[in-house]
Amino acid sequence: MDQEMSVVEHLSELRKRLIITMLAFLGFLAVGFIYTKDIYGVLVKDLEVKLTVLGPSDILWIYFVIAGVFSIVCTIPIAAIQIWLFVRPALMPHEQKMTLLYIPALFLLFIGGLCFGYFVILPFVFKFLVSLGDEMFQTMFTTEKYFEFVMNMTVPFAVLFELPVVAMFLTSIGILNPVALQKIRRYAYFILIVIAVCITPPDFISDFSVAIPLLFIYELSISLSKIVYKRKMKREAEDLAESASSE
Repeated sequence: MDQEMSVVEHLSELRKRLIITMLAFLGFLAVGFIYTKDIYGVLVKDLEVKLTVLGPSDILWIYFVIAGVFSIVCTIPIAAIQIWLFVRPALMPHEQKMTLLYIPALFLLFIGGLCFGYFVILPFVFKFLVSLGDEMFQTMFTTEKYFEFVMNMTVPFAVLFELPVVAMFLTSIGILNPVALQKIRRYAYFILIVIAVCITPPDFISDFSVAIPLLFIYELSISLSKIVYKRKMKREAEDLAESASSE
């Protein structure tokens, strides 16, 4: 009976954390809708081409995209805190303090990934693709297609940039370890290189300039996972020695 109650309480706690995260997302989404025009003005300020829409639904789609991305960025710290609160009872006091530091890191790395995609990858790929049709087509970009392109060039990097912190967190709670990351290295490399090739122009320099940062992020994840894993093993050994001596 006690075990059943503990499971019910566990699920109830999970439900509570999910509801808080969802409410935060909806709240930031509303704020994003209010400031969509301002954000849109910043994003297209230096754009050399004129964007157009084909119908009223395109306008609504742009509002949802901009407000949605704004809401996701702002919700990341809230969601990270809720995850930490959910797993905190299973962590040792020193693990609680260490994993709490991952929350601002997740937010900063997500922002860093967005900036890398927007300021480094997006202009390079966009200019290359536009140059291909300079003498062939009269270019006219719809707002929907342009922002869909922007999303494809930025969001994947924002997610991948969080890999080191995610690896550290999962290692600290015992779900992941550096050995597992090393075993799947060749598969991870293949996937990251495929991602780099798919989102860049078809030339070696572009593929190389994107693939190298992604591979570096994965190797950094392994290195940080090793550090966390060694500290975790050391503390567990010390705790075991203390319990043995006390007996």
